[in-house]
Amino acid sequence: MSDLKYWYSSKTIWGALISVGASLMHFSGVRVGAADQTQIVDAIVSITGAVGGLLAVYGRVTAKAAIKPAS
Repeated sequence: MSDLKYWYSSKTIWGALISVGASLMHFSGVRVGAADQTQIVDAIVSITGAVGGLLAVYGRVTAKAAIKPAS
């Protein structure tokens, strides 16, 4: 694996967090099925991707310096 990404772009990390959250909810009496967990992870990954794209555009628009081409 040579590609790098931020932790919040990882479906594995989000899946693990949702799984822990679902376990805690189950303990407190709320039931979350596997299909619901998958949908939650997909929604979070989509949202973080969109937010990342918006931040990239905002960063470029508000930047004070131009991007220097590689030499």
